[in-house]
Amino acid sequence: MPKTLPVIDISAPICCAPMSETPLDDDAALEMALRLKALADPARIRLVSILLTEEGRGVCTCDLAAMVGLTEATTSHHLGQLRKAGMVTPQRRGMNVYYQARVDSLHALCVALGATTGCC
Repeated sequence: MPKTLPVIDISAPICCAPMSETPLDDDAALEMALRLKALADPARIRLVSILLTEEGRGVCTCDLAAMVGLTEATTSHHLGQLRKAGMVTPQRRGMNVYYQARVDSLHALCVALGATTGCC
């Protein structure tokens, strides 16, 4: 049985020095682990990727579900986990919910991981 991590508020962008500068303390390591756990699913990675390419416009849950080939309920679940981790933000428009990536939060995670430049 996998170990359950405690529930803490991780909706604000992570704020710590890159891991390569100084070892993380227990609290910072836990915050990092919870954020990475939220991303540790191929569907969630795809959702974040789609939302990053549509930056500023927002994408309806129904359209996201079609793009990733999942039901709207499953897509909403994944988006909820990303929202709790502070990586996306919802906006209700009538009967639909539109999501946008929180670029500041995703960038802060990259900086904390030490990825300040592009890869390759």
